[in-house]
Amino acid sequence: MALEAVFFDLDGTLADTAPDLVGALATVLQQRGMPAPEYALARALAGHGSVALLGLAGITPEQSDFSLWQQDYLSAYQQRVHQDSRLFDGVNALLQGLAAKGLAWGIITNKPQRFAEDLLPKLGFACAPAAVVCGDTCAEAKPSVLPMHHTCRLAGVAAENCLYVGDAERDMQAGRAAGMQTVLARWGYIPAHEQPEQWDWDFAADTPVDILSLPCFTD
Repeated sequence: MALEAVFFDLDGTLADTAPDLVGALATVLQQRGMPAPEYALARALAGHGSVALLGLAGITPEQSDFSLWQQDYLSAYQQRVHQDSRLFDGVNALLQGLAAKGLAWGIITNKPQRFAEDLLPKLGFACAPAAVVCGDTCAEAKPSVLPMHHTCRLAGVAAENCLYVGDAERDMQAGRAAGMQTVLARWGYIPAHEQPEQWDWDFAADTPVDILSLPCFTD
């Protein structure tokens, strides 16, 4: 593979956004006199969206007032989207390593654009991404291939010459379907009940900088 670019999921891969995602849930619950969720359990679901997080409190889409809960949660998150979120250790070293190799990088996230636009400038990336595609950029989000192909077009690269790094099964599915090689981010948000070893990925990394030692970089 003539590697051209490395694309990343955002929540749980590039950035530890759980403090704000879970914090917003705690705010909404406490406003209603309900206890905050156990942080470790909620953190593992932080990359799975508002439905999963609200589900921890027994709030499901089948409830007649679910849309109100969801709106309140998203409003609370908007108020603190970058309050405590940080890049994972080693992310900027990884990005600098990619730049030194002449490789582009980008972000493919299911996070809505309005949140990503507020968050990304505050994270302090060492260099700018070649492309950012959000959950509502295309007609479908991951695990669809649409955002994967759109990102390749924006970055001017071929999917078969790209890596996609993520911490969820949908990331591996989307990358594989697009023809990219995939990397499981073991440091991310992986719930205890899931079995990532059974996901269809090409490589796995324990830390961001470990990615630079993968065979596709050293061959």
